[in-house]
Amino acid sequence: MKDRKPKNVFKEGAISSEFIGQSIAKHQSKTSIGAHNIFLGQVRADVIDGKTVSAIEYTAYEEMANAKFHEIRESAFEKFNLTCMHIYHSLGTVKIGEICLFVFVSSPSRKDVFKALEFIVEAIKADVPVYGKEIFEDASHQWKVNS
Repeated sequence: MKDRKPKNVFKEGAISSEFIGQSIAKHQSKTSIGAHNIFLGQVRADVIDGKTVSAIEYTAYEEMANAKFHEIRESAFEKFNLTCMHIYHSLGTVKIGEICLFVFVSSPSRKDVFKALEFIVEAIKADVPVYGKEIFEDASHQWKVNS
């Protein structure tokens, strides 16, 4: 997996269930895979200071973010016995209940997909310059703080 160029992981708007389903279906022909694991990040209707979040507007310094996603990807392939990995993150407005992050890993064994997925998602949250502006029901907004 070395020497691959960074991919653009960004998709405009929410990541649809159809897109997720098609991604899974494409892997059925890869018979060396014994396990898949998926993380779906969904926008929550958090209540902050008495106001309810209705959407998050995602922005990123795309070139830097794609480079960081690539570093995480390469590191995961070095640490774990993965067959393949896909990462997609939304840009633009994603409403509550919609998917904003889709991480999909595959391996010959289940233990690797569990460990790899946690490593990848935690690294994304800690290191990738993607920013979310919480949009409240009253149209006010604030920058999201990752937890």
